[in-house]
Amino acid sequence: MRRQLISSTLSVVLVVVAVFGISLVIVESRTIEASAKDGVRSEAARLVGTVESRLVAGERVTPKSIGITASDDRYVRIDVPGRKPIELGEEPSSDAVTAREKGSQGEEVLVQEPRSVVRAEVVRTLMIILAVALLAVASAAILAVRQAHRVGAPLTDLAETAERLGSGDPRPRHRRYGVPELDRVADVLDSSADRIGRMLTAERRLAADASHQLRTPLTALSMRLEEIIATAEADTPEDRALVKEEATIALAQVERLTDVVQRLLTNSRDPRDGSAITFDLDEVVKQQIEEWKPAYRSEGRALVRSGKRGLHAVGTPGAVAQVLATLIENSLMHGEGTVALRTRVTGNQAVVEVSDEGPGVDPQLGSRVFERSVSGRNSTGLGLAVARDWAEADGGRLELLQQLPPVFGLFLSRETDRS
Repeated sequence: MRRQLISSTLSVVLVVVAVFGISLVIVESRTIEASAKDGVRSEAARLVGTVESRLVAGERVTPKSIGITASDDRYVRIDVPGRKPIELGEEPSSDAVTAREKGSQGEEVLVQEPRSVVRAEVVRTLMIILAVALLAVASAAILAVRQAHRVGAPLTDLAETAERLGSGDPRPRHRRYGVPELDRVADVLDSSADRIGRMLTAERRLAADASHQLRTPLTALSMRLEEIIATAEADTPEDRALVKEEATIALAQVERLTDVVQRLLTNSRDPRDGSAITFDLDEVVKQQIEEWKPAYRSEGRALVRSGKRGLHAVGTPGAVAQVLATLIENSLMHGEGTVALRTRVTGNQAVVEVSDEGPGVDPQLGSRVFERSVSGRNSTGLGLAVARDWAEADGGRLELLQQLPPVFGLFLSRETDRS
């Protein structure tokens, strides 16, 4: 492309220089020729007048008296009747520019200028025009190279940016080149890079969130299945009833797992795109306690509930259940003693507090415990971050209310009492 820009620019300049240069040479040649003819004609007329005035006054006619001197460029011959001709300069041996004038006293003046003098003047003019033309072409070449570089280098840079985007590097370069059209292309590429970067981040976050959030329901499901296996050979009606109950709970956990997957996919598209409804908060809390009691019982720990009953909150039951499951699992893995779920009301919000008797949150972390990849217990650092995102997607919030002993609070919009 650079060669094409340079070639096209130089071609245009050469055509313009050739047209105007040739025209200027022709005009200047004719002007010099006409100027030479006018010069010898004027000189002849001047000399005739001078000689005639001397003759009328009875004075001698000499080169000095008429004011002429020898010249290499012109030949002058003055013929006066009855006197010897006066000659100055060298008579041209070939073609010359000639002017002849006669006076009233019979005198005759001949002035000649060799055409070599005229041709030399034409050659000098031609050399000047040629030098100017070469300077113009050289200047045009320099400008063409600079312009080609100004246009070609940004295009190469934009091509490299597009190639980087195609190879999976979405970092915008934020380079501008001072050319509106190229800057527009750069703006579009940077915008595309931002969008691709956000998409890749969302994909990576979805993979990380899915791997973490699916672990909790899968763990609970595996415990239920183990209970079913342990009682699979039951013969008594009580044992068969227990198997049926465990299977029903496992089926409910499968449904919740399906809801978790759907919620993760929804959040990957738009975290604010929820399906908030009014639901019975007691049912969600009760469900979580039933699901996690076997795990706590196997660890020799208790999972209890207290607080206000009959609360109705606005949100997504599956998302609220997953947030509570994350808090309960964290207390099981990192906490100690009894884990308590307490429901209460503050203003127009329903609050579910989850606390345990463990060492609590590291004071150096504080509220940073909700940041991704931040953990003080050798965990992934994703659970609380994802739980907070899900709570906020439902219009609520998840907060660390107390560090020691640890108390987490899930705040949800509350449906007001209906009369």
